[in-house]
Amino acid sequence: MRRKSAVSLLALFLLVTLMLNGCSNHNRTESAATSQMTVEDLLGRQVELTAPVEKVVAIGPGALRLYCYINGDSKLVGIEQMEKDSPTGRAYYLAYPSLAELPVIGPGGPNNAPDPEKLLAVKPDVIFDTYTTDQAAVDALQAKTGIPVVAVSYGKASAFDQDVSKSLQLIGRICGQEQKARDLTAYIEKCRGDLDERTKNIPDSERPTAYVGGLGARGTHGIESTQGKYSLFEAVHAKNVADEAGKSGSFMVDKEKLIAWNPDKIFLDLAGFAMVQEDYRKNPQFYQSLAAVKNGEVYSQMPYNYYTTNIETAIADAYYIGKVLYPEQFKDIEPEKKADELYQTFVGEKLYARMAEDFGGFKKLTLQ
Repeated sequence: MRRKSAVSLLALFLLVTLMLNGCSNHNRTESAATSQMTVEDLLGRQVELTAPVEKVVAIGPGALRLYCYINGDSKLVGIEQMEKDSPTGRAYYLAYPSLAELPVIGPGGPNNAPDPEKLLAVKPDVIFDTYTTDQAAVDALQAKTGIPVVAVSYGKASAFDQDVSKSLQLIGRICGQEQKARDLTAYIEKCRGDLDERTKNIPDSERPTAYVGGLGARGTHGIESTQGKYSLFEAVHAKNVADEAGKSGSFMVDKEKLIAWNPDKIFLDLAGFAMVQEDYRKNPQFYQSLAAVKNGEVYSQMPYNYYTTNIETAIADAYYIGKVLYPEQFKDIEPEKKADELYQTFVGEKLYARMAEDFGGFKKLTLQ
């Protein structure tokens, strides 16, 4: 009997030892899979977190887009109401319909502050944030929630700002998608370099003058809404007549000044095209005094500024602009196919047909 008891005790001892070793090995494996890291965000803040993260939210204009470029809809645990209310024109939302099913974590929008209580309810491991350039506000959100808040940014340019690449690489590092981030930022740089190489050596005498109107700027506007140093024109070295105003960024131009500039080609953002058409019906004489209108040289531009820049659409626009201005240098480019390549690279799905259905696509425009 005592012998049986000894055998039983030995068996029990071995079983407990195996269980402890198993737990120890599991802990070592889990420890090896995660690590504490300190990252510097786009505000220069040092943020400590455990990576790779398992639960993520992205708040503020364009934050969710940057995240989806790197990690799709994986690991997201919440979404802003703004994203659900206005899905049009955002390729990432079309590519990942599951986003609509996520719980709401705040109102969203550029004029609304984050909601700490709703953020806490979904218990994210990290918050990616584009709400503010105010470091104190980001620090305050982190203090209120106890959750690491990482500021990301689009910078100032529409498509090729270095802050975008830095943000994508930062998201990739935190989410364990560093190779995807490297590949995507390299692709963006390749597009930038390609546009530059095709257009930088064209003689000035062979560059038609150009104007872009109908650009959104805190709302929808007509032909008077333009930009100086317009980034998509800059990407293809276009002769932007609006640069003569000596301004950078969005501004409204007098119609008389546009008549004086009289650009060879006009591009109209399709978000503002209905307003241009309405204005044309009221004042056709003004439009018919423009050489580009008389000569049929008015072209579309797909809207890309929905809750900040849809980078893939902006780059697709740049290729179409290049094709219109310099057909010889872009003779190998089919803008629709290039757009699909961009959508596929950024969000994993060819979406040009869907975007063209919503907005009208790349084409000559007729004012009537």
